[in-house]
Amino acid sequence: MIFIALLYVCVASALIWLVLFPGGRALVARGVFNVRGLFARRVPAWRHAQQQSGAALEQAATDWRQRLFEGVRRHRMLLAVGVPVILVPSLLALALSNPTMLPVYESSNALPDEQIAALLAGEQLVPPVALPPDAFTTREVELVRPMLVNASRNWGLLHPDFSARLLLAFKIMKEQHGYEMALLEGYRSPARQDELASAGSHVTNARAFQSWHQYGLAADCAFLRDGKLVISEKDPWAMRGYQLYGQVAESLGLTWGGRWQMMDFGHIELRMRGVMRR
Repeated sequence: MIFIALLYVCVASALIWLVLFPGGRALVARGVFNVRGLFARRVPAWRHAQQQSGAALEQAATDWRQRLFEGVRRHRMLLAVGVPVILVPSLLALALSNPTMLPVYESSNALPDEQIAALLAGEQLVPPVALPPDAFTTREVELVRPMLVNASRNWGLLHPDFSARLLLAFKIMKEQHGYEMALLEGYRSPARQDELASAGSHVTNARAFQSWHQYGLAADCAFLRDGKLVISEKDPWAMRGYQLYGQVAESLGLTWGGRWQMMDFGHIELRMRGVMRR
C-alpha cells in the first residue's frame, strides 16, 4: 500500500508538471527523441558517446538545474497549491488503509463523560462470581460459540485499565438497564487465536498477535437471564442488550465490535498506543 501511494504521488506530480510547464513537455519530447536515436545508432556511436567530455556533461547538468530552479521560482504559487493537493489525498488514503497509522486507532483513552472518568479513578470494582463450567456447555452456547468451553475467563490476565472499564460497563448495564452480564472470553493465547482463525473467517480473521485478546485488552461478553447465558443476537431481548452494551462501552472509551463489517456484538476492546502493530 505504501508503494502504491508513492507511485500515485510520482505519477500525479509528473502529469501536473507536463500539463503546467511547456518546458517539461519539450524536455520529455527531447528525451524520447534522444532515446530513439540511441537505439538507432551502432555500437561505435555508443563508444563515442562514452568518450564525451566530462566538462560538457557537467555543464549540461548545471543548465538543467538552473532551468529547474527558474521554473520553480516562476511557478511557485502553482506549486504551493498543487503539492498539497497531490500529497494530502495520498497520505490520507495511506493512513486510512492502515489503522495503526492513525492515533485514534490505538488511543481510546478520551472519556467525554467526567462522571464516568471519576468512577474509573475512584471506584474499585471486583469481578463477578465465576459461572460454573456447565454454563458454557449448553446447547445454545455450543451452537453459537462451539469452541468456548476452553476459553479463558481469568480476570487477572486482563490489562488493569481494560478490566476496570469492563467492570464499570457491567455495573452500568445492570444498574441502569437491568442486564446482568458475563465474561465469555478474555485473554486468548496465540495458539488459541490461530486455532480459532483456522476454523474459518466466520469465527475470526485475526491470527496470533493480530487480536487485542493476546494483550489482555479485549473481551467477549454475553447476558445472563434466569441463570443461563443468552448469546445469540436473534433473541430480541439480547439484541437490545447488545445495542445498549455498545453505547456504554463506547462511552468508556472502548471499541465495540458491533460496528464492524463482520459484526461481533459481544466483543469490546481497548486499543492502546504502542501495544500492537499490524
